[in-house]
Amino acid sequence: MKSLKKTAAALAIIAVTSAPLYAAQQGGFVDPNASHTQVGTQGGFAGPDGSAITAAKAGEMSDDSWVSVTGHIEKRVGDDKYIFRDNTGNLLVEIDHKRWMGQTITPQDKVQLKGKIDKDFNSVELDVKQIIKVQG
Repeated sequence: MKSLKKTAAALAIIAVTSAPLYAAQQGGFVDPNASHTQVGTQGGFAGPDGSAITAAKAGEMSDDSWVSVTGHIEKRVGDDKYIFRDNTGNLLVEIDHKRWMGQTITPQDKVQLKGKIDKDFNSVELDVKQIIKVQG
């Protein structure tokens, strides 16, 4: 009887600890009718991005709004601060070193930046969470 209890306890522990690993290996939602966006190894949503806006519109968004802008990173203005530009204007963006994911980006490269608007008393910037190099 003791052996049966130990076996049951061991199986319960294995089930509890392996469930998150199994779930982490599963992907996310993929919209078959959408142009695909890159999804990391952890999975996630792949489909149209409803928050795609211009640099000019991003400056008008409220604090903590999630947005996506497409254009060019023009120049570095600080350790992790850059000037992003599209055909509507410029936007200050903050890109932590880990967000580059090994990519090399030049001012000639078209990129899509996804992140959160950070508004202070007299400034607006985009805190970038993902950089996608746009091909073409």
